[in-house]
Amino acid sequence: LGPDNHVALVTMHHLVTDRWSLGVFVRELMAFYAAEVTGQAPAIPELVIQYSDFAEWQRERMQGERLRVELDFWKQHLKTLPAPLELPTDRQRPARQTYRGSRQFVTLPVALTRALKEVSQQEGATLFMTLLATFQTLMHRHSRQTDITVGSPIAGRNVPELETLIGFFVNTLVLRNDLGGNPTFRELLRRAKEVCMAAYAHQELPFEKLVEELQPPRDLSRHPLFQVMFSFQNTPRQDLSMPGLQSTYLLVDPGSAKFDLLLELR
Repeated sequence: LGPDNHVALVTMHHLVTDRWSLGVFVRELMAFYAAEVTGQAPAIPELVIQYSDFAEWQRERMQGERLRVELDFWKQHLKTLPAPLELPTDRQRPARQTYRGSRQFVTLPVALTRALKEVSQQEGATLFMTLLATFQTLMHRHSRQTDITVGSPIAGRNVPELETLIGFFVNTLVLRNDLGGNPTFRELLRRAKEVCMAAYAHQELPFEKLVEELQPPRDLSRHPLFQVMFSFQNTPRQDLSMPGLQSTYLLVDPGSAKFDLLLELR
């Protein structure tokens, strides 16, 4: 690249971090860099708790009556699991997932984004709920199935003390919606809103615990509870600003995919 041009690649495993944590990491990296350049102490807030405190709290919380209530909800929500989502493909599904994939980047027009926000406001829903209903409608059109389950990550940082910690807090929710009865889009949005609100109220059950409890049929060619993932990143990406540097993010295609399809919106 040249003596004055450099690329910094940061690789982190989900065992120790999540997407939110990357923002914390970049923020602190910039603070330490600025401190090194200026000779001052880095402006890093002192942590009130550590990740180990959260892990212990979660372990103590997810037992007894609370665990039973969470499990009862999800077992009812996912009772009689729907058939796997069969999207049209141009080749036969392999017997075992290869996890090979690629990415496509698309920018939504400003007018479309504004219209989606207006519909959300009119229906008393969040933009996430409106986009989820849209995504599930698309899945229905391609698969002709009416019982659609979609996986969706949730931050899992429900108290302010967790917002400055680096660690894996994210949990996966299984959002199941009924598209039967030829509903209008607004009717479908109301269904999606109801599903989301119920899932948010029971978001603390770890996804791994849910899979362990449900014991879905094992199929090495696909994900056990859903085949498509919907992710909405509503936290702004941390701007890069370091003294004496011009910095920007690079979009990287890792060439992998954990699901049949992942739609990520920012």
